[in-house]
Amino acid sequence: MDDAAMTNAMKKKESSAAAVDAFEGVAADLSGAGVALGQTFGSRALMVNSKAMACLNGEAMAFKLGRDSPHHSRALELPGAQLFDPSGMGRPFKDWVEVPTTSADAWPSLAEAALAFTSS
Repeated sequence: MDDAAMTNAMKKKESSAAAVDAFEGVAADLSGAGVALGQTFGSRALMVNSKAMACLNGEAMAFKLGRDSPHHSRALELPGAQLFDPSGMGRPFKDWVEVPTTSADAWPSLAEAALAFTSS
C-alpha cells in the first residue's frame, strides 16, 4: 500500500449528530457503573479502569466483546456489523465488533457486555 492509500485508510471517520447522540446516551447510561469518556484509536471512547471497552467510529460503535463470547457472535449477526479494523488496512481486532447506527438499539446491551468483558 502506498503512502496516500495508507493515509486515506487511517483517516478518522466523521460521525453524524445522530451517531454522537446515541453514543452519548450509552455513555450516560453507564456512567454510574464507573464508565468514563476517553479517547482510543483517535476516537471518542468509553473507558473502564483506564481500558477502552467501546468507541465511536463514524456511523458505528465498536465494542470489545471477546472473540469467543456469545455477545460477539450475536453482534456479528446484526446487519452491517463486522470485525473492527481501526486502521482500515485489513487488520481487524478479533475481540472487537463494529455495529452501525442502523442497529443502535443494540448498542446499550452490547456496551453492558463490553463492560463485563473489559472489567473481568
